[in-house]
Amino acid sequence: MKLLCLSNGHGEDSIAVRILEELRKLPNAPEIAALPLVGEGYAYTKADIPIIGPVKKMPSGGFIYMDGRQLWKDVQGGLLGLTCAQYRLVRRWHKRGGSVLAVGDIVPLLFAWLSGANYAFVGTAKSEYYLRDESGWLSRSHGWESWSGSVYLPWERWLMGRDRCKAIFPRDRLTTSVLKQFSLPAFALGNPMMDGILPDSPAPIFYEKDAEEQEKARPFKVLLLPGSRAPEAYNNWALILQAVANILQEFPGRSLLFLAAIAPSLDLDEFQKGLMGWEEENSLPEDAPINDLSALVFRRDRAQLVLTQNAYNACLLSADFAIAMAGTATEQFVGLGKPVITFPGEGPQFNYQFAEAQTRLLGNSVILVKKPEETTKTIQGVLAKPDRLQLIAQNGVKRMGKPGAAARIAKCLLDRMNDR
Repeated sequence: MKLLCLSNGHGEDSIAVRILEELRKLPNAPEIAALPLVGEGYAYTKADIPIIGPVKKMPSGGFIYMDGRQLWKDVQGGLLGLTCAQYRLVRRWHKRGGSVLAVGDIVPLLFAWLSGANYAFVGTAKSEYYLRDESGWLSRSHGWESWSGSVYLPWERWLMGRDRCKAIFPRDRLTTSVLKQFSLPAFALGNPMMDGILPDSPAPIFYEKDAEEQEKARPFKVLLLPGSRAPEAYNNWALILQAVANILQEFPGRSLLFLAAIAPSLDLDEFQKGLMGWEEENSLPEDAPINDLSALVFRRDRAQLVLTQNAYNACLLSADFAIAMAGTATEQFVGLGKPVITFPGEGPQFNYQFAEAQTRLLGNSVILVKKPEETTKTIQGVLAKPDRLQLIAQNGVKRMGKPGAAARIAKCLLDRMNDR
């Protein structure tokens, strides 16, 4: 079998790569190729997955849905010609006997249907949690969004209901159950976004007699996530530093460790500019929860702040809370069962609309405040209620699923595609 993977964004590319790498491990693994519809597909290149068609980085970065004004810039940048060339390629792929895996939203799904080939769909962009939870419709969901009975609109469900669509892999169980009500071939196998974060062999946890005293003595660790797109991430960082200043001023007693997980594509110099009053140190402390010799370390009174571009997973695993203005990273932190504080930025991606929708998607794990100065009071309120922390931990697993989804999807995908 030959399989072409279509995706439309950096996050979607990364999810696709996880599935394709698991496919490679299976007996009778298919011949694999990729066609990123947005961007240049660096995730595929890094994983040594061949890209077989034309790709191009567009001015919008793929966020024309967040800011419609960007669409015209993409058209001027060659979007129409690129789309036509990609359409011709997927048609040729079908004529050569290939199948298609679409990862993302309606765009790759539509391309998969237009190809004429058998296809499957990994839905990363939509979730029923935007509109409802297990108890029913949300009061915050907009009536026009739920008019068709699902977050997936009738034309999207029509594409998923064709005979050539062999499998649908939604991002959570709630969405799967709703799609099944429309007699669609949906499988609840988890979300690949949670793969690769937890270590394969985690160290055992031993509780000492003085565990409570040790807990009080260790630094309170806060993850800082400004997002991955420039220049927006730099603007987000300025707001996050306002929240950090608020914590320094009002958080009582305990030492603090701020872990800033910065995307490798961003310029660290831009993040250092706002660190007024912080003194740079020579190296990480011996008990630091990350191992990154290139990390930048700063101190201010009882607090340390670490800027790292090489210890993303370790930052997520070790932090107690997150102050986040990001998409995928926020979801992964929530999936680990931990709470997030967020506040709106100026966009184009992370604005109030995005942040509000994210709270619907991720439920009580994400707390949206109006301004950074409300951060400390919110953190203290959550810490004062252990039952709330337990509910947040349970909610994270429910919303994001357990690790291992990519392997489960790969096996099911191969079975369904071979069952013609």
